[in-house]
Amino acid sequence: MSKLGTLTIGQAPRADITPILDEVLDARLARCHAGVLDGLSRAEIAQGFAAEAGKPVLITKLLDGSAVVIDRARTEAAAQDKLAMLEAEGCSTILMLCTGHFASLRTQAARLIEPDRVLPPTVAALVQGAQLGIIVPLAEQIASEAGKWVPLGRAPLYAAASPYGGEGASVAEAARDLAGRGAQVLLMDCMGFVERHRREAAEAGLPVILSNSLIAKLVSEIA
Repeated sequence: MSKLGTLTIGQAPRADITPILDEVLDARLARCHAGVLDGLSRAEIAQGFAAEAGKPVLITKLLDGSAVVIDRARTEAAAQDKLAMLEAEGCSTILMLCTGHFASLRTQAARLIEPDRVLPPTVAALVQGAQLGIIVPLAEQIASEAGKWVPLGRAPLYAAASPYGGEGASVAEAARDLAGRGAQVLLMDCMGFVERHRREAAEAGLPVILSNSLIAKLVSEIA
């Protein structure tokens, strides 16, 4: 049987995301999990991945449960090395556990599944022109991630709420805001959003698409 590699932009294992994969993946499927920030201290992360003003950022989770905001370009460069490592370990399919946009990630032979390439056309086919409301973790990501949603054909609405807590609006508040502005379907655009976040968003009375759940189901058909 093939071997599935999963790569988080934070630190592995991701106890929040793994159960969602476990629900749909064949239990016999060999899996290997890695993280871009594996083995790094907070100080090392700050030195090598610090977010820069005005540049695209990502947010992820560390093993201690805390969240960290990191520079997208630096993360992409480091992720490329981790992809090579997963291929060397025999992974025939590799799933990026991040919905952010990466322009240059490549593998030699393994099938690379990037949610930012899969989700837009899939979601566009599902919502069929309905007004989509997208919840992203950080307000700063709205501009940098907007380009990937061109397949919708109708500009989505955005609100920010982090799956990792902290200051800012809650998921329920963000969902109500989007519903109030005319959203008809909600999308949780971060792999860190889990089922409890879906339930919170659903309080707004709209259908909610959970990115990691949708991706996991699709990957289960091919891994």
